[in-house]
Amino acid sequence: MKESMWGYAVIVLGVLAVGIIWFFANVTKTDQHNYNLLKETVEAAMIDSVDISYYRAEGEVRIIEENFVANFIRRFAENADLSNEYKIEIFDVNEIPPKVSLRISSRNKTSATGEVVEFNIVNNIDAIIETKY
Repeated sequence: MKESMWGYAVIVLGVLAVGIIWFFANVTKTDQHNYNLLKETVEAAMIDSVDISYYRAEGEVRIIEENFVANFIRRFAENADLSNEYKIEIFDVNEIPPKVSLRISSRNKTSATGEVVEFNIVNNIDAIIETKY
């Protein structure tokens, strides 16, 4: 009887360990996905929103705020994970010199233990466009 109880205990602990590993792997994957998506999307949206006519006339790089916001939201929505809930906060968009500050918060739910656990993953970024000249 003792040996069978040890067998059951090992199986239960194994299943519990796999559940815990799955939970933390999911959190890490979500955080990494959000960070890479945020970084690449901000860079692409800033480059797409550069005002070419102003650059040709004045020689300074300038972005158009409305174009940046529209490009960023469109690109982010195309690549976001549909199982998460996102909140986008844009704090600052400077046109000259081109600089943006924003935050992405995602809400994730899991029920690995039988009860629903919610947690937020927050990623911030401050980005500028640099030129050689």
